[in-house]
Amino acid sequence: MAGRQDELAREQAVVDRLYARLDELRRTTRGRLAEVRRAGPSGSPQNRSERDAFATLYEDRVAQLDAVEDRLVFGRLDLDDDTVRYVGRIGLTDDEHRSLLTDWRAPAAQAFYRATALHPAGVVRRRHLVTSGRSVTGLEDEVLDLDAIDGHDTTHLSGEGALLASLATRRTGRMTDIVATIQAEQDRIIRSELGGALVVQGGPGTGKTAVALHRAAYLLYAHRKVLERSGVLLVGPSRSFLRYIDQVLPSLGETGVVATTIAELLPGVVATGVDTGTVAEVKGRLVWRSIVRRAVRARERVPAQDVRVRVDGHDLVIRRRDVREAIARARRTHKPHNEARATFVREMLARLVDQYAEQLGSALAPEDVAMVTEDLRSDRDVRVALNLAWFPITPEKLVADLYAKPHRLAEAAPELTAAERRLLRRDPDAPWTESDVPILDEAAELLGEDDSLARAEARARAAERQAELEYARSVLESTGAGGGLVDAETLASRFEATGPRLTTAERAATDRSWTYGHVVVDEAQELSPMAWRALVRRVPTRSLTIVGDVAQTSSAAGARSWAAALDPVLRDGWRLEELTVSYRTPAAVADAAQRVAHAAGLPVSPLTAARHVEDSLELVRATPSGPTHPVLEQEVLDQVVGLAREFVGSDGAGRVAVVAPAERVPALRRAVESVLQDALGRAEGARLLAQRPEDAQVVVVSPRETKGLEYDAVVLVEPAAVAEGPGGFSDLYVAMTRPTQRLVVVHERALPEGFAERAAA
Repeated sequence: MAGRQDELAREQAVVDRLYARLDELRRTTRGRLAEVRRAGPSGSPQNRSERDAFATLYEDRVAQLDAVEDRLVFGRLDLDDDTVRYVGRIGLTDDEHRSLLTDWRAPAAQAFYRATALHPAGVVRRRHLVTSGRSVTGLEDEVLDLDAIDGHDTTHLSGEGALLASLATRRTGRMTDIVATIQAEQDRIIRSELGGALVVQGGPGTGKTAVALHRAAYLLYAHRKVLERSGVLLVGPSRSFLRYIDQVLPSLGETGVVATTIAELLPGVVATGVDTGTVAEVKGRLVWRSIVRRAVRARERVPAQDVRVRVDGHDLVIRRRDVREAIARARRTHKPHNEARATFVREMLARLVDQYAEQLGSALAPEDVAMVTEDLRSDRDVRVALNLAWFPITPEKLVADLYAKPHRLAEAAPELTAAERRLLRRDPDAPWTESDVPILDEAAELLGEDDSLARAEARARAAERQAELEYARSVLESTGAGGGLVDAETLASRFEATGPRLTTAERAATDRSWTYGHVVVDEAQELSPMAWRALVRRVPTRSLTIVGDVAQTSSAAGARSWAAALDPVLRDGWRLEELTVSYRTPAAVADAAQRVAHAAGLPVSPLTAARHVEDSLELVRATPSGPTHPVLEQEVLDQVVGLAREFVGSDGAGRVAVVAPAERVPALRRAVESVLQDALGRAEGARLLAQRPEDAQVVVVSPRETKGLEYDAVVLVEPAAVAEGPGGFSDLYVAMTRPTQRLVVVHERALPEGFAERAAA
């Protein structure tokens, strides 16, 4: 025991030195940032640009240093050359640039995750440091070379104690990183090469999301020069999921990742509507490539007859032949519709000017050509005629017209049946849905920017600049601060420069045409073919990390095969890796879920549970009692109260979920709220049922709302009804595999096939 205390004291001294160095770097970086800010945005444009760059650099560094406070150091390697190497969240050096702490992503730290007794990679002993705040509370040693370790204390835990201890801790509303407990198969995938698309397939609890996030952090570290300018895009299944994982990357030392969902992929588009599964499947088909292209072409049309206009006393004719030739010329530019329109308009105006000159009987001087062209451009009848021939249009207007006007959809979508087209019919002001976003993105790609809008924005910027100049002059006049010390132009520039400086991630998030260096997609099996097309458009290098499980696909537009989903957009440019060990799900629960999934014919991946938890699966049969299910509901409420008392702590840790068919969720949520307040007190019950699901310690949710999340305990209500829902047995498979400690199944109806072995036992 004395030896253990001595070891703890020695490690505490090391940890103290590392935190002292971290504090010193924080002070230094904040001081440099303050100096840059005090300098202000004055001087030459080059000087201002340099200061902005330094400010951004120091701001990012401060954010990184602040984010790694928790578990700064978590590992130690004793090597066969008698050197000792500490491993942590970031790399630290002293003033002489000697290494104090090795970044977990560095090649020198790889052995911490991969060394084994059979292949020690020069490691004699691997030590896990367990910390609470800045205090060392425990040690765990794995001895890889018993002969070399002779004379050292080997009484500490060995094996996977650190991993199993982390899995046994109570859940919170935020995902934590696994940087201290990455396993060998996970580390190999995390450090895989940047090029190409990497698909990580794995069953529930295998750590797919954690691997994806740690891979993003690793790639940003290992390929900084490639990725820092273009950024990394992270696509998740829902906003609540993104809130659940939002602390992981900062805790790993990375803050420059754009996180979004498919519904939020287009800047300025808010997708709040919800499609039925059938409609989502129709909208997800790749045939929309052709449908949208035809819809765009339909806005480029030759009039049924020549159009006569009178301009400045001259009768001119917009001839069908001229329109046809101008359209052909504009299309040959291969520019998007709205951008090619400039060529069409320029060509038509030139032909009308020629008519004008013919009527005059003489050639026009260059200055007269410019004047006549502008007169023609400004004439209302000419504008209307040219707009009807080549209509400038936004993606939103184009797609809304397809849905609201049956004749337009019939013209553009002959591949769809009449019944499918009727399913898509809706009012033009109906809210957008997630399934609409990839179609809108396709339209935006084919339409491009409307140059008239760009000109209007340029005029607005010029007006804004003029207003800033006027304001600057008024400031100088009212304060008497002129006198040659500063002019209005310089002062206006300072006003402009004091606005927010956008990071690469912030700029990318507001620019639809931004292309990323790497894209990470979680719950990727849910994406439709059109969604894949929209994502691949954003990463020209086709460098992606794709994680998911095709057995958990609940969307009617999703995939049951990676080849079917990816071959159309990536061809052979993707490779597959599999995670086979479930760290989250107790063995009894994982086995039952696998049996149910196999019986339902789902494409289940091989899965081995790493943990056995006593009494982790309980089946509770409620006596059928009529359509309102009072006995079933009462059993659910009793279970929730018991599990909340067992697993939920006052420190905010511990989570219990009631997972029920979607139609039962509202009533059950009200009942759970009432019973918790009665059983635990109004204040405590209200605290557990916080407004946002990720902040609540007790939640009532549908199976689809649990995707990517985990809880200490789950009460699963009526599995047979879940399996009959829109997501089928995939939703049931997801719901069964959310708990880390216990699954209680409450049912009136017979259990689906696969539960039978447990029920008989």
